[in-house]
Amino acid sequence: MAWLVREGDVLASLETADSFVSRLRGLLGRDGIDGAYLIKPAMSVHTLGMRFPIDVAYCDGGLTVIGTVTMRPNRVGILRPRARCVIEAHAGAFERWHLRAGDKLEIRS
Repeated sequence: MAWLVREGDVLASLETADSFVSRLRGLLGRDGIDGAYLIKPAMSVHTLGMRFPIDVAYCDGGLTVIGTVTMRPNRVGILRPRARCVIEAHAGAFERWHLRAGDKLEIRS
């Protein structure tokens, strides 16, 4: 299992979508998510057909957060050209984790 880490502190368990099929499916068909979901590569996401709102963190190639947003179901996110990956979590998670733009994240096994 992988973990999402900031400055040595574990924020959440982490699932990764890094194939075409896993990125296409994403969180569709789920009623929620425990932990976080990494989509790479990605510069934008949508919540079309999703059943719950999500927090979205756009990250650069070094996993530094360049922006965050909360998206309700059936929305299309804006394109973030600097983003190389996206981290998704159930809405409210980023507030609990105090996740902000500028945070440097890591993935640990």
